[in-house]
Amino acid sequence: MVLLREGMCPGLDQDLVRRLRDVHVKTVEDYVSSDIEDLARKCSASYTALMAIRRVLLAQHAAFPVSGADLYDELLSSSAILATGNPDLDTLLDSGVYTGEITELAGGPGSGKTQVCMGLAATVSHRLKQNVIYVDTTGGLTAGRLRQMLQSQTSSHDQQMEALQRITVYRAFDVFSLLDCLYRLSANGGRLRQACGSCVKALIVDSVSAVIAPLLGSKYQEGMLMMNQVAISLKTMAKDFNLATLVTNHVTQNDEGEVQPGLGVSWSHVPRTRVLLERLPDADRPTLRSVTLVKSSRQPCLLRAELDLQWWSHSDSEASRKTELDRGNS
Repeated sequence: MVLLREGMCPGLDQDLVRRLRDVHVKTVEDYVSSDIEDLARKCSASYTALMAIRRVLLAQHAAFPVSGADLYDELLSSSAILATGNPDLDTLLDSGVYTGEITELAGGPGSGKTQVCMGLAATVSHRLKQNVIYVDTTGGLTAGRLRQMLQSQTSSHDQQMEALQRITVYRAFDVFSLLDCLYRLSANGGRLRQACGSCVKALIVDSVSAVIAPLLGSKYQEGMLMMNQVAISLKTMAKDFNLATLVTNHVTQNDEGEVQPGLGVSWSHVPRTRVLLERLPDADRPTLRSVTLVKSSRQPCLLRAELDLQWWSHSDSEASRKTELDRGNS
């Protein structure tokens, strides 16, 4: 379900949205299934104007058939794979994160989710010269840490500053702020397609669970509705603007005591790829993590690898020497 909001289409202003909500018409589905003549009487609005809004909403949100050949042509012309900057993670993800899709990184506190998000942002902005939108819902993003990652990739101060300018940061500490941010970005599609001289290719939300989880449960009846709104917005943006979308999630335990991504079954259908990040308590280095592929349409599920969070802080020369050393040891 999609909530009605101001600016969705011409004529749908704040006053009309308020009047519609007063008569319990809150979503697009509520609106298009209502008797427009009755709705006009209840809202004291023009029947002609309400009918025009209904036609626009149907055009925007109704499903239209498309052939498999057209979908395949669109895939070939628009899809791209963005390297995360960590070869072990890229291998697990079948080369990296894919545009037009949502990739989820789940893990407990201190597992390194934010580190991976910042590593992807630094790699895309510096090496690929593409713009990144980073939505921070926890306050975990720091410009200093991003700068350190960029310093390990280039010694040029100008290149570091250019890369930082390609990363646009939004702070959204509740689900309403997050939705408002996503709606504004969607409405300003030109900025997503062309910003700062190059296209926006990556959208990072760290984390979706931080703003959604507090609303779930019997106390908040609209919690699931809010979660669905976030899911629809993220999937629409990924598809319409060809974005590689990375979101982070917390973890829970199932009945058998196994760790699994949070937010329940409904959310599990949102990301195309899901990765579980866990600490390795007996590891030689505290930065080592276990990474498990929980869901994928390309790779066998439950593939597992070790990930060094410190990789994004290695210089190019250090990374090259480590790669050569690993090859020699093998």
